[in-house]
Amino acid sequence: MPSPEVVFRAVGYHDPDAAKLIAEVQQEYVIRYGGHDSTPVDAAEFAPPLGLFVVGCADGKAMVCGGWRAHDATEPRFTDGDAEVKRMYVVPAARRRGLARLMLAELERTARAAGRRRMVLETGSAQPEAIALYESEGYTAIPKFGVYRCHEGSRCYGKAL
Repeated sequence: MPSPEVVFRAVGYHDPDAAKLIAEVQQEYVIRYGGHDSTPVDAAEFAPPLGLFVVGCADGKAMVCGGWRAHDATEPRFTDGDAEVKRMYVVPAARRRGLARLMLAELERTARAAGRRRMVLETGSAQPEAIALYESEGYTAIPKFGVYRCHEGSRCYGKAL
């Protein structure tokens, strides 16, 4: 099925569309991993200029979301200019239409425009479609970071912007 036209809009982390999609992705984690993502997240981290949260609407509905937050070398396992992808999600009815790829490109574009030099992310082995997407977009394995760095199923990736 071809990709629908997607309109991206930067929103606050607690925007109603963002909140709905974030709740759905947390439920996806429950199904795949048995619990919510316990990575600490502060909504303020997704406010410009050190972060951004984006919702993509297609066919008049919020169907995809994602955000990035800045990190620098003052934090363990990060380098100056890092932007961490968080809460990337596509509603089940819109999957396999290229929306995740479009969202990832938008997150990369906006992070680069904000002066970030590398995108990093953490995903898990129970999300093979996410791993396939990231690898197909040029992301390569990096040392594990974050709360899941000691979990065997954790996978961390990075890509120079």
